Amino acid sequence: MHGNTQVSFPSGALTGEADVRRVLPLEGGFGVVCDSTPFHPVDHTWPDQPADRGVLTAGGTAYPVEDCLIGAAPRDGSAPLAVGPAIPVRRGEEGWDWYVVHVLPADPGPLTGQRVRLDVDAGRRHGLSAGHTLCELAGLALNRMLAPRWTKEAKPDALGAPDFDKLAITDSRISPRASVDHYRLGKSLRRKGFSAQDLAAGLPGIEAGVNALLSGWVAEDAPVGVATEGPGIDAPRHFRCGLAEGEVSTPCGGTHVTRTGELGQVKIKLELSGDGTGLRMEAACS
Repeated sequence: MHGNTQVSFPSGALTGEADVRRVLPLEGGFGVVCDSTPFHPVDHTWPDQPADRGVLTAGGTAYPVEDCLIGAAPRDGSAPLAVGPAIPVRRGEEGWDWYVVHVLPADPGPLTGQRVRLDVDAGRRHGLSAGHTLCELAGLALNRMLAPRWTKEAKPDALGAPDFDKLAITDSRISPRASVDHYRLGKSLRRKGFSAQDLAAGLPGIEAGVNALLSGWVAEDAPVGVATEGPGIDAPRHFRCGLAEGEVSTPCGGTHVTRTGELGQVKIKLELSGDGTGLRMEAACS
């Protein structure tokens, strides 16, 4: 079983046919590895977007795909296939192949070598794609509103503002048409030049500014997409958005809507922790 799984989810694909390469037992289910797939797996290194769900159909029998994970194995067969957090190497490690593992709740039997059909839950995919696009745009808007608080030159984001989102983020979770991001306002960020002085007092204005920027970007109905450097699951991918003020391109392994107008009404809320060292941004669209 050699060669990375070819993926079609970056282009928005929801269905496909594929050859089964392997079936393996997993904790709480069974994993099916195919040569290609439209399914988006959860990233074991930054699990912000949950995996697609759907159905795998073989020989007229439909099997629910309850999860989708990333797997990896050395090409020389010196170690077994590892799945999710058990993968011991970084993506792109020389001599390793990378796979998408479709998780079924029960043993599907001898599927290896069979041609199967893969169908992603379209409603769930679109909801998660909207949540992820919103998350990316909300991060850019937050960067813009926090730009005056930087006293030193900081790494810029795709639109030129200091990239608070990438420099301070500790956790991000995407859900259908929503996202929640957590940021740390600690000593490390202060040393880089960020000032949190009187942030609590300024939070309502920052929140209002982020919401205004997002509403404007949604009203543009700007094109959104995913650019990929190759067909395999291991290939780097980027979120792309053609805003009027500039082309956004930032590394991102998730899925996205096709235009900002699909987000509809958007709103974020900001909350500062009691000790002032944490910032939470909750975003939703309807």
